[in-house]
Amino acid sequence: MRGSHILRRLVMVAVPATGLLLGQVAAAASGSFIGPLTHVTSLGSTVPHNGDLNPYGMAVVSQDSGRLDAGNVLVSNFNASSNSQGTGTTIVQMTPHGGRSVFAHITSNDVRGMCTGGVGLTTALAILQHRWVIVGSLPTSDGTSATAKAGCLIILDSNGNVVETLNDAFGINGPWDLTAVDRGADSVIFATNVLNGTVAAGGAVVNRGTVVRIVLHTAGSAKPWVVSSTVVGSGFAERTDPAALVVGPTGVAVTASGTLYVADTADNRIAAIPDAFTRKSTAMTGTDVTSNGMLNSPLGLALAPNGDILTVNAGDGRIVETTPAGAQVAFQWLDMSGSPPGSGALFGLVVTPTRNGVYFVDDATNTFELLH
Repeated sequence: MRGSHILRRLVMVAVPATGLLLGQVAAAASGSFIGPLTHVTSLGSTVPHNGDLNPYGMAVVSQDSGRLDAGNVLVSNFNASSNSQGTGTTIVQMTPHGGRSVFAHITSNDVRGMCTGGVGLTTALAILQHRWVIVGSLPTSDGTSATAKAGCLIILDSNGNVVETLNDAFGINGPWDLTAVDRGADSVIFATNVLNGTVAAGGAVVNRGTVVRIVLHTAGSAKPWVVSSTVVGSGFAERTDPAALVVGPTGVAVTASGTLYVADTADNRIAAIPDAFTRKSTAMTGTDVTSNGMLNSPLGLALAPNGDILTVNAGDGRIVETTPAGAQVAFQWLDMSGSPPGSGALFGLVVTPTRNGVYFVDDATNTFELLH
């Protein structure tokens, strides 16, 4: 594990994709969210007692409920102790000081007959109405894309017990990431899917990745039930990959006004889907917010308190900040290990409850980290 309080220098560069000059980038970064955040602190290991590896998804606990403690962060693991992808079965709960406990251990028996292929927990992770946890599963039998199955979304109660699953009947096929917003008695989930024809293509790119909006009734004591399911985005590039298992649309976040941002990993861009809460048909791959420049296969995505878009790169160890207008205003190095530096190390990220830092997970070290 790396030592704490590692100083990282904010680097300003020209961004050809947005047409900004060096001075313009520096001026924009002076008002950026990550600009003042110059330290990375390694808080603790995400590896539970069963040895699960590859921390992917993250969700901040905002209210005490059952075994959920406010201020903590849930983290899903994609790999089992064998390090085979798509075989991880645990969600751990991390404290702000790096303490770790197992929130849920989901076995194939828990989802038998309801989740195609078993359990392999992905980046898709959120907490609904403070008491329901939803997590994606894209399982494999041996860690290779050849055995990847459609999986499902798994809903757990606040004590970590499986209560419901959502499968292909609701447009779920390889759920890779998601975001969720509570609206009255319902929760609106936007989930990305990366297995529509991907395995059959054998590594070739297919433009069939989707974003599905699922409205769940989540208020009351009864288990959540589906109100509606709508494909709001489609045609995203996706392909299998021996190192990453699959590459396709990943991180998502939605604004209060209904603009849904999507990290289009394979095409190295951030897309925007308008009217995401209300639209009745697909916006296809949306409109370009930004592409290339500092982006290097963006994966996890979150919104900063100032409304900017935060993404982490699969191709290097950087977090990138982009304005809604498409200006890439700043980046920080979060991981410098490996060759190239930080490649494949980053996935999930969330803004801290105090809104003055970013929690993220480092797959290279299996750690829970803080940019501050």
